[in-house]
Amino acid sequence: MAEVYVGQVSEFIETDTKIVKSGSLEIGVMHRKGEFFAYRNLCLHQGGPACQGMIIAKVEEVLAPDHTFIAERFSDTEIHFVCPWHGYEYDLATGEFVADRKQKLQKFDVVKKDGNVYVIV
Repeated sequence: MAEVYVGQVSEFIETDTKIVKSGSLEIGVMHRKGEFFAYRNLCLHQGGPACQGMIIAKVEEVLAPDHTFIAERFSDTEIHFVCPWHGYEYDLATGEFVADRKQKLQKFDVVKKDGNVYVIV
């Protein structure tokens, strides 16, 4: 296993994404609330840059007791990132494709050392 340098922790802003390469492998490293997440930058749909789209809160339906639609709201707990090619959404915490959670992106460990961020490949 090797450590790939991503950058200094202080360089990342909220919902920031950086793309790093290790050989032919592209990895998206995303930051949210002090945590770092890293996934292969290859969408399950058609190979688009899965990690290079926007990072947003999951949109949830608000339903009445009879299950009729009332409204939509942004989740307080689940965050997604969206492939910019065709809008495939992935769970930031797990890399799961949110429409079929059995499918997920390849995940990589991220470590912080001496103020720097590294991905383990």
